[in-house]
Amino acid sequence: MNREVPIFELKNVSQKFGSFESLTDINLQIGAGDRVALVGPSGAGKSTLIGLLNGTLLPSKGEVCVLGRNLAHLRPKLRRQLQRQIGTIYQQFHLVDNLRVIHNVNAGHLGKWSFFKAVVSLMWPLEIETAAKALTQVGIAEKLFERTDRLSGGQQQRVAIARVLVQNPAAILADEPISSLDPERSREIMDLLRQLSQETGKTLVTSLHAIEFARSHYQRIIGLRQGRILFDTPPEKLTSTTIEQLYKT
Repeated sequence: MNREVPIFELKNVSQKFGSFESLTDINLQIGAGDRVALVGPSGAGKSTLIGLLNGTLLPSKGEVCVLGRNLAHLRPKLRRQLQRQIGTIYQQFHLVDNLRVIHNVNAGHLGKWSFFKAVVSLMWPLEIETAAKALTQVGIAEKLFERTDRLSGGQQQRVAIARVLVQNPAAILADEPISSLDPERSREIMDLLRQLSQETGKTLVTSLHAIEFARSHYQRIIGLRQGRILFDTPPEKLTSTTIEQLYKT
């Protein structure tokens, strides 16, 4: 992958929902292999930014480029192909609870499988070795054929991460991935995301409320407040005064 071309680039991006402007004049570059934490109070625009990065939202103003391509200028088919290079992990997991784990992990293939192959795999699971490898990477290989609704919240989040690994994207986005987990499971998931990014070289962008994890697990912290970037800094340069400004009421 050409490291000179940013994975993500936003140029003068604003995003409106009706009369409400969620993001205003965002300029941002994120390169290959970067680990970036998005922090800020609720309503600051973190999830909106994640939606722009993965192409589920198109900007009201400005340009969003992924792997050097402006998403708004691509035909739907080409846009979907580019979106397959971006894997997203959500706080709600987005799993089908009454299916076995292997089926949820195999959902990572859906962007490249035919409809017929996807239907066949629901009856006779395909790519079992690939799914097993991904589950081994996230530490729950023994859950391959377990019903997903029998897993703990932390285990379900690991299934969601394994699904993204099967997708094999250039970048992983995680939108509040630990908001529904207890402190111990939260640390496990944050350690796992950092480890996977380091081992695979994949770009990792995560929205977080926990400043301590942003500092300990990421190379770069972007603070969002009222839809604007307040700071973009390495963790060692983030001061308590800056954090107070970010969260002041």
